Amino acid sequence: MRRDIFQAIADPVRREIIDKLSDSSLSINQIAKSFDISRPAVSKHVKILEESGVITIEQLGRERICSINPKELVPAFLWVKQYHRLWEERIDSFEDYLNTITKNKTK
Repeated sequence: MRRDIFQAIADPVRREIIDKLSDSSLSINQIAKSFDISRPAVSKHVKILEESGVITIEQLGRERICSINPKELVPAFLWVKQYHRLWEERIDSFEDYLNTITKNKTK
C-alpha cells in the first residue's frame, strides 16, 4: 500500500525519525535507541515512512539501514509554504496594528 506524504508526517515520532535521518543513514536499532517506545513501535513508524517513499531501507547483513528521500517531502513543503506566506502577511498586519495602538497610547 502506498501511503501519502501527509500520513507520513502526521505523527511527531515519524517527524523526529525524518529529522534524525536528515543527518545520516541509520539502522532501525539506532533509530529505536533515540525513543522511549518499543522497537516494534519504531519499526511500524519506519514502515509507514517507507510506504510513503520518504525513506528507503537497505538490508546490509543483519542490519536494515534507513536513508531519507528528501525529494518525497517536496509536496508537503510546498503545501506548508503557501500557508507560511499567509501567516507571515497576517503577522505583519498584526505588528502594524500593534505599532499603531502603541503610538496612539503614547500621545
